[in-house]
Amino acid sequence: MTSNLLLAPRREAARSDLLERRLRRYHPRFQGEVRVLAMRHSRIADLAASFPALLFALAVPRPGLDPAPALAHVVDGVGLAEAAVAADVPMWLRKVPPEALTRPIRRLPDGELFRRQIANHFPRSPKLAPIWLQVVADVADLAHEAAAVWIARELVREQRRVNPARLRLISLWSWFSGQPATYGHGLIGKPWTPDMRIGPALAAADNWRMLIALQVNLGRLPISDMWLRTGRVAGYDFLPLDTIVAIAEEADAMRNCLHTYGYNLAHNRSRLWSVRRDGERVATLRVASRYRDPLPNIVELKAAGNAEVPRELWWAARQWLHMHDLSHVNMGWRDWGTAPLDRAAWQSLWRPYWIAKRRIPEWLPMAPSRSALEAL
Repeated sequence: MTSNLLLAPRREAARSDLLERRLRRYHPRFQGEVRVLAMRHSRIADLAASFPALLFALAVPRPGLDPAPALAHVVDGVGLAEAAVAADVPMWLRKVPPEALTRPIRRLPDGELFRRQIANHFPRSPKLAPIWLQVVADVADLAHEAAAVWIARELVREQRRVNPARLRLISLWSWFSGQPATYGHGLIGKPWTPDMRIGPALAAADNWRMLIALQVNLGRLPISDMWLRTGRVAGYDFLPLDTIVAIAEEADAMRNCLHTYGYNLAHNRSRLWSVRRDGERVATLRVASRYRDPLPNIVELKAAGNAEVPRELWWAARQWLHMHDLSHVNMGWRDWGTAPLDRAAWQSLWRPYWIAKRRIPEWLPMAPSRSALEAL
């Protein structure tokens, strides 16, 4: 019979081999720190099996986190829950594999409801795990817990549709969806709800961003120079779309993309008009220069849904245009990128978010920024 004295070294070697295999599952960049910490005490090493994320958080603490109290709990044999609280690591991270830990663990939600919900959406793929954890952390920080659970689910469902570069826009849109007293909420056509799929959510967020661009490009005052005057020809009324409200209403009613014209209008590259008959909208008209012609031209005239209009309407529009002395119209083009954004609209839009988050992030600065707007 093999003596216990002979079995003990074998058991110890087996435990060492098992621990080494567990440590090798951590990202190569951090294996050294994790291994050094695990070698300090057997109870710390046991975390590699019982709570890999807690071991990682103690070995690679995020800025500002002192791991000493949590380490003392672990060495003293205190329960994992208390050690996790001391390290500010949510207990739901126990299910996260070492492969998911590719950077210091950020502060994450840990409410009871969140714990129950997030557990249903862990990714099965080890390759997806680090992306999933980062996305959940980002959306929890940028938006709120409910949105973090939602993006966790959608990333597992449709990984290819969830682009991390779009998370700021998605997060802002979902946050403002729950803030009905804000300027930003008033621009949302379709608010975020937790039962949405990622495709419709991206489309709704993009539409919101286009309305934001219209607002900050044009400001709240009407366009002062529409180049042409209101007129009536052959029963058709030509009315200016000189305010954000007028443009947005026309875009919705005529099912076109007028709300994308903020940048164009701000640089005086075109003017938009609504054509109506007996008070009903029949077409949308865009006036701009054509090719090298310095005078205003009718460059677009479309019915609802961008359908073609009858010949008689084109003739009426041409007559209306030539009721003006076009030689005296100063279109006042601006070079692209030189028209300033409206500071008041920009700050009114984002101020509630800055206050709620208690910070003004670099990617959403206080001063209006075209690059920041385009990066959303």
